[in-house]
Amino acid sequence: MKIATHTLGCKLNFAETSAIVQRFVEAGHTVVDFHQKADLYIINTCTVTSIAERKCRTAIHQAVAQAPNAQVAVIGCFAQNAAKQIANIPGVSYIVGNERKGHLLEIVTGQLPPENGEMVEPRSFEPVYSTGDRTRVFFKIQDGCDYFCTYCAIPIARGRSRSATIEQTLAAARRIEQSGAKEVVLTGVNTGTFGLHNGESLIDLLRGLDSIEGILRYRISSIEPNLLTDEIIDFVATSRAFLPHFHVPLQAGSDKVLALMHRRYTTADFAQKVNYIRDVMPDACIAADVMAGFNGETDEEFIDVCKYIESLPLSYLHVFTYSERPNTAALRMAENIPHATRREHSKQLHHISDMKRKAFIESQMGKNRKVLWESAEHQGFMHGWTDNYIRLLQPYNPAAVNTVSLMKIDNNTIVDKFSIEN
Repeated sequence: MKIATHTLGCKLNFAETSAIVQRFVEAGHTVVDFHQKADLYIINTCTVTSIAERKCRTAIHQAVAQAPNAQVAVIGCFAQNAAKQIANIPGVSYIVGNERKGHLLEIVTGQLPPENGEMVEPRSFEPVYSTGDRTRVFFKIQDGCDYFCTYCAIPIARGRSRSATIEQTLAAARRIEQSGAKEVVLTGVNTGTFGLHNGESLIDLLRGLDSIEGILRYRISSIEPNLLTDEIIDFVATSRAFLPHFHVPLQAGSDKVLALMHRRYTTADFAQKVNYIRDVMPDACIAADVMAGFNGETDEEFIDVCKYIESLPLSYLHVFTYSERPNTAALRMAENIPHATRREHSKQLHHISDMKRKAFIESQMGKNRKVLWESAEHQGFMHGWTDNYIRLLQPYNPAAVNTVSLMKIDNNTIVDKFSIEN
């Protein structure tokens, strides 16, 4: 068969899609671009917002329109939480939730029965990673979440927190090392809970990963502030391969709203954490997730939220507009924020992010940082990322692909001094 894939959402989804595709390739099937005609379209879905779900439906319609006789498999988080909705979309052949999507090959080839809309609760775990990129790999080390924040449907879609053992995870990392990739991005739903159900810990995994010398760089994609310990920060600051790049979800700059969200820290806790990172790693890139328009936040309180975020030593923000999710506790709350206000607050937070991004990049101008060069060529140039996540360019040199070199950050090397890719 010719198979085509489209992945929405987080880095975790990209790692999982890649592992699924690899199984099809090993079975003799061929991968084509999603915009080409295929025999099977695989759409790995996201349910984090209503916009994400709308993009999922659009991708389904696009696949059906391109090849009306093809099979369409809708898998992942939206499939897990909204199987009955998806079943009403003409042209969908398979709806497979998170527990069984790793067995999509067997389902499509008739070796396993389809779920037929009855989703199995996700409980299993396998450390998988993306393939096909010589330079960077997304490595799934954890799945699921036990936190049940009031706005979030992901624990419903992905189940409880779970991971493999350190030994099993390091074995997968050594396979990544053998592939030749030089940078690994550690991904998960709640990465900081790695190992807790096995009596192990994330910091011990990080120490083990750091000893795999063929992998030159690691990034931790996201870690909750209450789980990002000073011990982890100190380790990253002195490690061989872990990079000075942190993604720490904030979600709300108000203690009142954090309590409504059932987050497990205060604004003071968050400020202490990011200030400590900046103290021990002055050039670190520090990103934060922030949600605009969650229940109960007044316009006056939002002014204080903006002042609080502006006071933090952040490098940029990931801004999300609050979107009601089915079966979440937030649906039972009063004081919903009007959608127009949500959009306006989101616009203001994006502006703050732009200002912080500009200030961070300007603080790095004139400094030499290590860059991992990627294979893509564009108009005679190649791009790469510094250790602290600024994109630079140099004249294309095929010998430099997947190598690390020192590069000065200046107007001649920076791709866009006012933007960092999210």
